[in-house]
Amino acid sequence: MSDPLRHVKPAVRAVKAYTLAARRARVKINQNENPFELPDAVKRRVLDRARARPWGRYPEFDPRELTAALAAFAGWRPDGVLAGNGSNELIEALLLVTVGAGTRVVIPEPTFTLYALLTSILGGQAVRVPLGPDLEYDAEAIARARRGSEAAVTVVCSPNNPTGGILARDAIARLCAEGDGLVVIDEAYHEFAGETVVPLLAEHANLVVLRTFSKAMALAGLRVGYLLAHPDLVREIDKARLPYNVNFFSQMAALAALEERGTLDSQVAHLVRLREALMAELRVVPGVRAYPSRANFILVELERADPRAVFESLYAAGILVRDVSAYPRLGRCLRVSVGTEEENAALIDALRRALAGERQPRAAAGAREGT
Repeated sequence: MSDPLRHVKPAVRAVKAYTLAARRARVKINQNENPFELPDAVKRRVLDRARARPWGRYPEFDPRELTAALAAFAGWRPDGVLAGNGSNELIEALLLVTVGAGTRVVIPEPTFTLYALLTSILGGQAVRVPLGPDLEYDAEAIARARRGSEAAVTVVCSPNNPTGGILARDAIARLCAEGDGLVVIDEAYHEFAGETVVPLLAEHANLVVLRTFSKAMALAGLRVGYLLAHPDLVREIDKARLPYNVNFFSQMAALAALEERGTLDSQVAHLVRLREALMAELRVVPGVRAYPSRANFILVELERADPRAVFESLYAAGILVRDVSAYPRLGRCLRVSVGTEEENAALIDALRRALAGERQPRAAAGAREGT
């Protein structure tokens, strides 16, 4: 009997799949989502528009209305914007057109693992740059790795997932100026940091910025992301975009979210306050180190407790966090999203119980689906 797997590229078989086990939890703070919803009136408006549109017809091949709205929102030119089915699709498209056999991609780590995974699948070589002693970006180390490897692409998530740190704009500008390799800045969490490198796009044709509607924009379930870059580069990346990649319902919802910028800005400001309050609470829990964060999550290092045991204890209390202990240098770490005030309080109470070895109260019914 023939082996069908022999036709799968060795580079694919060599990597571990990006996956996350499905679990249900009363308090779901494992995926850095916005815990607050868009107003019901906005949802009804989107539903009314969707009902009025033929569902048997394809969406626009190029979502021009959404692209124009994204350009106005981001402060960049429309021909330098590419919309996608989540930023993950655009990460894939970007790497498809830039990475081949032996292509070097500089990736500081620990960070979002999809970049290294796709680089390996495409036959490229990830040049891994360790973060500093406090899990901060080492700008000079990144620059050295870029020069030494003659990398075609350098990726920086700012704020970084899962550590929460940022790379300063002047350091990013220097990276762009020091070579012609692409500098990719993933700004999935930029709203919570209050900083962006979009103004640098006008000065550096080798800069690419990626953003998502899954975090601050409260549309994780509808998969919308966008890429900002020089128009010439966008035209090439667009060649790897699948046809009709953003369905009409997601387009309508994204436009509605952009129209509700005031509401979303208020939610972000509230989440930043909740983040700082949660950080203060975590820092006084014995046996816990909470790393500074400019995102909507906090990396928690456990000094003595086993992170998997604490993860399961929290889950027994109905609280789902992210176990990131498999990441490089994060062997004792969990990541917690900033939730509502009530969710954050439940986390602190359950965490104290877990670290003290106490039995958790039984999780309440009515859990939500989580991945």
